[in-house]
Amino acid sequence: MKTYQKVYQILAKASDYISGEQLAEQLNLSRTSIWKATQQLEKQGLVIDSIPNRGYRLLKGDLLEPSWLSNHLPFDIHYQTDSQSTQQDARKGIEAGHQGNCLYLAPHQAGAKGRFGRSFFAPKQGGIYMSLHLKPMVPFNQIPPYTVLVAAAVVQAIDNLTDKKPQIKWVNDIYLGQKKIAGILTEAVSSIESGLITDVIVGLGLNFHIEDFPQEIANKAGSLFDRQPAITRNELIAEIWQVYLNTSEEDLIALYKSRSLVLGQTVTFKQNHQDYSGLAKEIDDEGRLLVELSDGPDIWLNSGEISLSSWTND
Repeated sequence: MKTYQKVYQILAKASDYISGEQLAEQLNLSRTSIWKATQQLEKQGLVIDSIPNRGYRLLKGDLLEPSWLSNHLPFDIHYQTDSQSTQQDARKGIEAGHQGNCLYLAPHQAGAKGRFGRSFFAPKQGGIYMSLHLKPMVPFNQIPPYTVLVAAAVVQAIDNLTDKKPQIKWVNDIYLGQKKIAGILTEAVSSIESGLITDVIVGLGLNFHIEDFPQEIANKAGSLFDRQPAITRNELIAEIWQVYLNTSEEDLIALYKSRSLVLGQTVTFKQNHQDYSGLAKEIDDEGRLLVELSDGPDIWLNSGEISLSSWTND
């Protein structure tokens, strides 16, 4: 374990200031090493107060701990402190021959991209950014609805650890109230020779405890916690993937449907450069959305983007 991780563990448990001398004695290090460790923690977005003759106190933020996650999840954890994108990290892992069950994790992302290549806000502290690489090795028509399953796992994990009750906007967004707090991006790699989906990357970006959003998204982006969280990001990360691994596909799909924001609502969408409007009637076990068009037949949507007509900020 690195020095800054050891210092973090002590500060995270402390209820008051701890002097540099106490930290140095406890860890058998120099006070200069302690100071450098606090600087490293601040570079990772944590806010640490330092007062002469009193010492250090952690005011805000937490530290992602890959070693802790490795003890709680059956994945190979790949942690990148200066990641451009965990999806990109996962793709590099595939090129390097990683054989799946790999979780790529970062404290922030310099080049975060969501669906349709859109960039999204990923600050240095307060977010969860991760991508899970799986090797399903199945034909396309047998691939599980990973986006649906992971979205349901996120909702269930939040239910398990907090008193929050998020909902799901088809197909891949998690909302708390009328603000988006998380999004999921699923990518697949296929083999022309075998006709199989060889690799899948499921990426998740979640606003855990972010207080200041850019003005242009402040009215539609939210955070799971708007004050000091009662849990850590590590705990939520572990819970999400434990729910995903230990809950049946049938139960996750049922939960996804029950927590849908769109069923029974009027939605609008664009297809082949034409605008449509209709009633969202059903989500099937493959994650498709059935829409009863206002001026036409029912239509199944496999993917894409919809808007809720009753939401002014959607």
